[in-house]
Amino acid sequence: MGRSGLSWTLPDHPKLPKGKPVAVVVLDGWGEANADQYNCIHVAQTPVMDSLKNGAPEKWRLVKAHGTAVGLPSDDDMGNSEVGHNALGAGRIFAQGAKLVDQALASGKIYEGDGFNYIKESFENGTLHLIGLLSDGGVHSRLDQLQLLLKGASERGAKRIRVHILTDGRDVLDGSSVGFVETLENDLSELRGKGVDAQIASGGGRMYVTMDRYENDWDVVKRGWDAQVLGEAPYKFKSALEAVKTLRAQPNANDQYLPPFVIVDDSGKPVGPVLDGDAVVTINFRADRMVMLAKALEYADFDKFDRVRVPKIRYAGMLQYDGELKLPSIYLVSPPEIDRTSGEYLVKNGIRTFACRQSCVIETVKFGHVTFFWNGNRSGYFDESKEEYVEVPSDSGITFNVAPKMKALEIAEKARDALLSGKFDQVRVNLPNGDMVGHTGDIEATVVACKVADEAVKIILDAVEQVGGIYLVTADHGNAEDMVKRNKSGKPLLDKNGGIQILTSHTLQPVPVAIGGPGLHPGVKFRTDIQTPGLANVAATVMNLHGFEAPSDYETTLIEVADN
Repeated sequence: MGRSGLSWTLPDHPKLPKGKPVAVVVLDGWGEANADQYNCIHVAQTPVMDSLKNGAPEKWRLVKAHGTAVGLPSDDDMGNSEVGHNALGAGRIFAQGAKLVDQALASGKIYEGDGFNYIKESFENGTLHLIGLLSDGGVHSRLDQLQLLLKGASERGAKRIRVHILTDGRDVLDGSSVGFVETLENDLSELRGKGVDAQIASGGGRMYVTMDRYENDWDVVKRGWDAQVLGEAPYKFKSALEAVKTLRAQPNANDQYLPPFVIVDDSGKPVGPVLDGDAVVTINFRADRMVMLAKALEYADFDKFDRVRVPKIRYAGMLQYDGELKLPSIYLVSPPEIDRTSGEYLVKNGIRTFACRQSCVIETVKFGHVTFFWNGNRSGYFDESKEEYVEVPSDSGITFNVAPKMKALEIAEKARDALLSGKFDQVRVNLPNGDMVGHTGDIEATVVACKVADEAVKIILDAVEQVGGIYLVTADHGNAEDMVKRNKSGKPLLDKNGGIQILTSHTLQPVPVAIGGPGLHPGVKFRTDIQTPGLANVAATVMNLHGFEAPSDYETTLIEVADN
């Protein structure tokens, strides 16, 4: 018996044997869409994935990877790697960041909790600083939530508010920053009309300022710290609108990589550095790109860069970004409590697990996806004697469209070696190419990325064949399958010069699940009686492939075993 009297013992599957090694391959950003020139998966040479789709139709199907299927508020919300891997690993659908914040704002509970009451102590004599991504992309943050928080805080005593914006251009169209700034400036103007001293204090592009992840490039966070906390940046402007328009006019500028700027008053003084007695809230609901800033804001013993000045502040996250690190220790909205993940169950039932991911210096790729997110936003091992997590470092200083192969083949080789070693019962990998290169908007490079991901799948499946194992190949969300913005009839949207509008974000498309391998029971096939299967159905499926029945509250398995 485990915690709270819970039994971790999984019942044996009545028809499926134990003991076959299982490879779980997650293709990042690999959805299913109509075949055209903007579908990089279709354009690319992908003979392995094509053979899975066309060779055995009863062993290939599509599942939902966005919206309510992964715990997001509506089916207009695109999936992402965090919620996708949460669902894949947890086997159940948990209300996710955006949805939790929506519920807390709608009910007013966000203003009743310990977190808000903590920051509220600064309202009388200090400034409330809100730092985060200014976007309606719904992947890391949402503009409407910032608007509601501004309104709610000002109604509850915040007299002086400073917003530190990070421009997007990744989960939304490049150039949309101008419109978002205009909207925010209008809201702040209305607050000023009500006697609240509210304005934008600093800014910068998300990939160059603040939003690094997994401790790959602390300079990104330092640039943000200097602008947001110290009020120092290479560019100074009287307004954020002027800042964004001016910086976007520079050669090769885009929203993701705008340099840091601060807003100054008529005497040239920054309008909103963070000072002793102030409150700071990081408004993003997604964890991975807020953890590093949270460490800089919260940790007294911090040595990643020279903070120069460390103001005594009251800091809260929109959510807690790392449950294992308890970071931040104070937050406005409680996170989903994802317990009893499939990874924990399988390890506790003797399944020796190998997981491999890639990390890099400019932009961490998918470091935590098959570990941290898969395991319910939990760092570390469940049982170090039965698990091995391996990181393949990326080349530093090279953008993904310049090197679209990334480290997919190296990841696949690690997976192959793990399978051939005989030391592991499950080998789990994330191949990041389709998503990471897709985000650059470079169609030719994304085609190369998809081809290489397919080659990586072949390396792993060949090893599965050698060891008599089983494979399950799937994806966490769409991206590379549609690289163009479309109108309501599905036709590509054009810009003012007649060129196509490139889509750099995730999509709302379903993703494939394919099963096979010499170790797969010959009677196994996909069920046809599940109305709208999603990523959360994969966990029970993987448990079955290991010879176990899933817990009764898991989303149902995708497979059945024919008696003949």
